[in-house]
Amino acid sequence: MKRYAVIGQPVAHSLSPTIHKAFAEAAAITLDYQALAIDAADLAARLAALHGEGWAGFNVTLPHKQAVMALCQDLSDAARRAGAVNTLIPTPGGWHGDNTDGTGLVQDLARLGVTLAGRRVLVLGAGGAARGIIAPLLATRPASLTISNRNPWKPEALSEAFADLGTLTPRTHWALKGDAFDVVINATSAGHSGAMPPMPEGLFADGAVAYDLSYGKAHLPFAEWTTAQGARTVHDGLGMLVAQAAESFRLWHGVTPDAASVLALLRAD
Repeated sequence: MKRYAVIGQPVAHSLSPTIHKAFAEAAAITLDYQALAIDAADLAARLAALHGEGWAGFNVTLPHKQAVMALCQDLSDAARRAGAVNTLIPTPGGWHGDNTDGTGLVQDLARLGVTLAGRRVLVLGAGGAARGIIAPLLATRPASLTISNRNPWKPEALSEAFADLGTLTPRTHWALKGDAFDVVINATSAGHSGAMPPMPEGLFADGAVAYDLSYGKAHLPFAEWTTAQGARTVHDGLGMLVAQAAESFRLWHGVTPDAASVLALLRAD
């Protein structure tokens, strides 16, 4: 039986085993999918050992998404652009690193009927989560894509890094004053601390849609803020989690699973 796992620290809370086991059952694929807690200091040795033991693939979660890049034999363009790896595929000599986060986001937005082409899109946050979604967002050809952060340096660095793919407008949060957007995507980790950073009023255009990469309790501060600011619709990131997992599953097995049914299963719990 082929063995897969999600690796991180902590990792016991991860929904990945539930998601991938549901994908496998629907596709009549037999697999063993686990959650493996690996400390950062042990990451290189453990990945080498797990490769030698014949593991068939890994999902990678915090805090290893950046560190694992240096341990890969080769990387996909998506992983290089994202500066992070969330999917490992074995090769004869090591691991191939890929990143499915941005694809997962765009697929979930499409499932929700959220159009990006020709629209004004704002991404809040300029860390690793934001970096992982920029290239797929630019590929949808929005009218504009703005990246906002509390300090100006990170958005400016991202604007330069992705200049060959399209125009990325860097802003501090308060420099957004007077601008309005059709789609606002939260890529900050602020929800995990229970509060949104201070933002100017009026960021949501008429009929604007808000999307949060977080879900569960971490989504609540963003949901409350966007509702108060007049967003027409607010979505959490559970659908993105399932969609990026579905893309990892496809890379491993050559089968595209039914993400919608698994998402419905998680929503029902």
